[in-house]
Amino acid sequence: MRVLFNCWPFEGHTFNSVAVANALRDRGHEVAFYTGTDLQPILEAQGLQVFPFRRLTSDHWLQVHDSESKVTKRGQSFRVEHQTFRKWLVESIPYQVDDLIEIVGEWQPDVLVSDVTMWGPITVLHDLGIVPVAITPWILGPLIPGPDVPAWGFGLAPPHTLPQKVLWAALNKATDLVATGVRRRVDQIRATYGLPPLGCSINESTARLPLFIVGNIRELDYNRQDLPPSVQYVGPCMWHPPEPAGTKDWLDTIPADRPWVHVTEGTSHKHQEPFVLKAAAQGLAGRELELLLTTGRSRNPEDLGLTGLSNNIHVTQWLSHTDLLPRCSALVTIGGASTIMAGLCAGVPLVIVPTTWDKPDNARRIVDAGAAIRLSPKRCTPDGVRTAVEEILNNPQYRHNARRIADKLADANGPVAAADQLERLASTPRTAPTQRGMNVTVIRGGIHS
Repeated sequence: MRVLFNCWPFEGHTFNSVAVANALRDRGHEVAFYTGTDLQPILEAQGLQVFPFRRLTSDHWLQVHDSESKVTKRGQSFRVEHQTFRKWLVESIPYQVDDLIEIVGEWQPDVLVSDVTMWGPITVLHDLGIVPVAITPWILGPLIPGPDVPAWGFGLAPPHTLPQKVLWAALNKATDLVATGVRRRVDQIRATYGLPPLGCSINESTARLPLFIVGNIRELDYNRQDLPPSVQYVGPCMWHPPEPAGTKDWLDTIPADRPWVHVTEGTSHKHQEPFVLKAAAQGLAGRELELLLTTGRSRNPEDLGLTGLSNNIHVTQWLSHTDLLPRCSALVTIGGASTIMAGLCAGVPLVIVPTTWDKPDNARRIVDAGAAIRLSPKRCTPDGVRTAVEEILNNPQYRHNARRIADKLADANGPVAAADQLERLASTPRTAPTQRGMNVTVIRGGIHS
């Protein structure tokens, strides 16, 4: 079969799909990627075919980095977040759809596996019936609302009592009300393709897709029992390009007789103020541990003021997690899904300082599983970081829980299980207006085949 993955050109959104793509190629299937040119050289170096964005431009996604650069300890402006949300997720839909209709006509995939934040396939292509649409496994849990989970985006605890369930349901309704303008705009876009109004929120609509692959285990998603059978937990799907040599040699220069604590704000994070790194450096200077800070390749330690620090602090731009994390006793992160999963796969407990997007909910999941401490950005002070890290190091239960989770993640089949699900989807009979082998061209107001 042929499988087309479509992803925004962010490492955390794309690399997990490469893991699944490799599992499919091992079985003799053809795979390709629809994404931006930013990651095209990396994908093509792996022998993967790439259809670069045609109508989509960098303006559609670089604003995500721009908005994150405005995040401080006080959080992100609702106005900035809403504007980014609207332009990135909503206004890009027609460009995605028109690109993909052309590519589907040219390459004729059997399945399209979509980034959950690429709304074109979810809100339009699925209902056009051109090709089955699945969700790629980069997030830690489906966004589908239900009685077992809190309202998305707030980092709230799951509801356990009737009053909590009523309150969280009311919060979901309020969130839907705020998003009325977004849904109205999506319905306008759908109408240009001859489709009726969606009739529900975007998150609810993902429950209608034939397959939603979650790169996690159910235990780390509140043990949800309120999901449709289309949602499949497969375990971690992790991949990274071949890593340059040097990490192991650099790590071998660091004393190994004390606990190692790794602090990262993500390899692609572009905060103007590295408040997590600075709080950790100030709070853990001179302590009985080795502190390893990574700034990300886009930021120099000198430019961030992370030089001339205590002898127990070691700063560099990037380190291989494969070599680093198995030697760590704690990981401090802003809560990106890939970093969290890398830490848990290595059995490392976490301190999570969640900032934007899915990170507050990611933190809540791991805290509920007993493998992390959540530290709000406002409390991310030198004292706050020191207290949280020392609690992780001094309470063996966190390490025990992280190692137990690591064992369960190792037992999951990850990319292999995802490949199984995609094969099953491709072999499922379907009645669609456009079958493989027919040329498809887009004419706004409908499609012609």
